[in-house]
Amino acid sequence: MPLLRRVCRESYSEPLAVYETLKRRGMDLVTVTDHDSIDAAEPLRRHPDFFLSEEVSAVSPSGTRLHVGVYDIEDRHHMEVQRRRNDLPSLAAYLREERIFFTINHVYSSLTGSRTEADFAAFARHFPGMEVLNGQIPAHCNRAAARLAACWGKAGAGGSDAHTLASLAYTYTQVPDARGKREFLDGLRLGQGTVHGESGGYCKLTRAVWEIGFQMIREKPWTWPLSSLALAAPVVTLANCLREIVFVLKWGTATGIRRQSAVSGHRGWPEHRPEEAES
Repeated sequence: MPLLRRVCRESYSEPLAVYETLKRRGMDLVTVTDHDSIDAAEPLRRHPDFFLSEEVSAVSPSGTRLHVGVYDIEDRHHMEVQRRRNDLPSLAAYLREERIFFTINHVYSSLTGSRTEADFAAFARHFPGMEVLNGQIPAHCNRAAARLAACWGKAGAGGSDAHTLASLAYTYTQVPDARGKREFLDGLRLGQGTVHGESGGYCKLTRAVWEIGFQMIREKPWTWPLSSLALAAPVVTLANCLREIVFVLKWGTATGIRRQSAVSGHRGWPEHRPEEAES
């Protein structure tokens, strides 16, 4: 909501609290994917089981917006990614050159706005991976993404997308037999990852909105008059869930089968770079 963006953050979770919660709930490896930022992860870099990642707000060639999950990066990568994020082909080429695994996130969600047929062609062409289980969006969105990833042969990944501590670690990606970060990421790009846990939904989203609103008021007491908006939150989140259903019905039908052969059998890196495949 445009007005709230001026006073309310997307998350009030402290990085160390995020890390400790994830470890307490059984995660072997931890990463954080803030939107277009790596600053919040600074306190976590000292942990050997942490790796730095980012969710990039990018622009497709058709002008629509999308979120790109970029995993295991360094500061120099962040600077280049941000410089290229409005040019998707350039961004994808850079990530492939640097051998960084990346995914198209919530492909069947209206979260980032509209889609076009050309967008799906770009997703098929440029992305080695696809988010197939997101812990904050409805199950029907995730199921449609999983079907598309299977049809296209994309490597699947998932995560909690948690903006509050309450839903951390209840959605995650596993690579069987991986003994550390490098084996985990190698297995992920080779399509050996499996996703586990729960999707989002109406109740979960409404609870997150209420919790974030409460944190906003605690941080900025002068915003307490906005607390009346809490009464409207269930209506807003219900409208969002209904919009997601319509979005999936439209694009799931339009793309789920027709583009099945677009990149059939593709996993990991594009076929024109076989010399870079890892075992």
